[in-house]
Amino acid sequence: MKIKKGDTVIVIAGNDKGKVGVVEKAFPKLNKVVVNGVNLRKKHQKPRQNNPEGQIVEIYAPIDVSNVAYYDTKAKKASRIGYRIVDGKKVRYSKETDKQID
Repeated sequence: MKIKKGDTVIVIAGNDKGKVGVVEKAFPKLNKVVVNGVNLRKKHQKPRQNNPEGQIVEIYAPIDVSNVAYYDTKAKKASRIGYRIVDGKKVRYSKETDKQID
């Protein structure tokens, strides 16, 4: 999975298409990511002792990584990610601007 926590991504498919957000969590085994501001869901919580009325909480649900793309802030559009060996280390780079990501 080429998308990591902290990356800025743009949604390329689904109800939130076109939205830009930062990856909060990544689940590589499930091939999903949680993006801040994208795929907001409402969860109904039952009444508990500390909250006797119960409540409706908005949570960010995971979205499949195939529905997001790395957002290159320099080019202001989606970019694919490639890998390179630099000084014996494998690093990611943006194919749009040919600039190293990490």
